[in-house]
Amino acid sequence: MATSMTLPPGGINVAAGGTKATAHARLANIDALRGFVMVLMLLDHLRETWFVNYPVTDPINALTIIPAVGFARFAVSFCAPIFVALTGLGVYLFSVNHTVEETTEYLLKRGFLLIVIELVYLSPLYWGIVPQPTFWLQVIWAIGICMILLAAFMRLPRPAIIALGLGIVCFHNLLDPIVLTKDDALFPVWALLHQRDAFDLPLGFVAKTTYPILAWLGVILLGFGIGPWFTGEVAPAVRQKRLLVLGFGMIAAFVLLRLLNVYGDKPWFVVEGDPVRTVISFISMTKYPPSLLFLLPTLGGGALLLVLFEKINDSRLVAALAIFGGAPMFFYLLHLTVLRILYHSALAIWGPNNGTAYMFDNYNWVLLWFVAMIVPLYLPTVWYARLKRRRRDITWLKYF
Repeated sequence: MATSMTLPPGGINVAAGGTKATAHARLANIDALRGFVMVLMLLDHLRETWFVNYPVTDPINALTIIPAVGFARFAVSFCAPIFVALTGLGVYLFSVNHTVEETTEYLLKRGFLLIVIELVYLSPLYWGIVPQPTFWLQVIWAIGICMILLAAFMRLPRPAIIALGLGIVCFHNLLDPIVLTKDDALFPVWALLHQRDAFDLPLGFVAKTTYPILAWLGVILLGFGIGPWFTGEVAPAVRQKRLLVLGFGMIAAFVLLRLLNVYGDKPWFVVEGDPVRTVISFISMTKYPPSLLFLLPTLGGGALLLVLFEKINDSRLVAALAIFGGAPMFFYLLHLTVLRILYHSALAIWGPNNGTAYMFDNYNWVLLWFVAMIVPLYLPTVWYARLKRRRRDITWLKYF
């Protein structure tokens, strides 16, 4: 039975009527999965705040990495792919009860807003830590650009959208041998699209393309492409079966391609006498930009988690995670701001202990802070999520 619904990226809103409980289960698992990756993201950002003096390459070096950091790095690898795919899915569900023009307007407004947030707020958070004023073109920037592009691509037939997304995700690694330098005229464009690099801007600023957008465009297109699975016309059992086939299929494809060691990422290797580091080598893939082998297990795992969260939708775990997922931008800005305040406070109180920075000397402190910060960050996120649901008359709240 069809259900009237609206799902802006970042929150559920099920209208009265129809199979409301079924719709809630179907949509609450999306928010729960989004919240799950937001919580994982906190772990990675804590490392980047307090343990950045410890080098973490891309992909990580299994011979030198602290094993706990290696496995944590794999865990947080699920964050960006799942979040970008859910953004595409959320856009499709938003479009169900909106015209093409309304969806386009929403995508353009939110896309440009995300770009502004990245450039005007998030990048300056790091100024004073990095050697020069740098515009870090990271995941919020990438999502903003991809949403603007999706406003055009969503007009294509759904098979074409899926084919384009698959083509980008599966074959963008064929472009890896193309490496441009700063002397090449198209270097900034190529850095924005596929080659993680930095280029100079006027007035001494630097742009760092941490998240080149090409592969992420493929991910958001695929998220949009599976949107019809989450409409009221698709029975839960059918949707869950499709997600299980998709999830296990992607993970199986990852294992097969990784064992072949011929395409999709840098080769892995066996560390003689050290099975732990061998495993770390096997699961260490390139994130910047995300390789095919980076995306297969992370997106596949996301599909399986959607099934799990739908099956346990009445649990306290899903309810708690859905709070984080219902206000993702608020949580994202909140936790990064709090981390910067804590860092600069520690630096001011105790002074630098690692060059000009204040850093932990043990990764266990990062894990301890991760556990300690979840509840303090959860409380204001609950407040904002409730405010957003209660005050639907305040239009700008939906963008956060």
